[in-house]
Amino acid sequence: MTSQIRIAGVVKESIVDGPGIRFVVFAQGCPHQCEGCHNPATHDLSGGHLVAIDTIIAEMKKNPLLDGITLSGGEPFLQSAGFSELARCAQAAGYHVMTYTGYTYETLTAKNDQEWLRLLKYTDLLVDGRFEAEQKSLLLKFRGSHNQRIIDVKKSQQKNQLVLSEIS
Repeated sequence: MTSQIRIAGVVKESIVDGPGIRFVVFAQGCPHQCEGCHNPATHDLSGGHLVAIDTIIAEMKKNPLLDGITLSGGEPFLQSAGFSELARCAQAAGYHVMTYTGYTYETLTAKNDQEWLRLLKYTDLLVDGRFEAEQKSLLLKFRGSHNQRIIDVKKSQQKNQLVLSEIS
């Protein structure tokens, strides 16, 4: 069990990073280096700071208005053991979990990495795919470019096929 994760920071209340009011955790470190990334400060693997998972959950519980947690980046799957533990704890506390990744759902599941699969297990909605500047749109809900998808992970796992979320 990983008790700490390396983060760039948090936003304690957001309405643009998933449905409802969300607590957003920005993972530190990203291999994708997408051109036009809105969060390039998260790319450096050694940047940011360590924070205890229990500290994040305790901070969330202070706000009774929160609907969920959003795991953003950087790339949460680079620290999949810690972020899956955070997602598990958040779900156990009754929060909805949304995770952003530059990887595609197909890549995440095909690799058969147990920690990646564990993070998916505790993710309700997944926004997948690299940000592509040439496909950028400010009109998209909860994503930056048209190639990115909002995936209902639970339904996808139950049906053993990709199921897009109705909020996309």
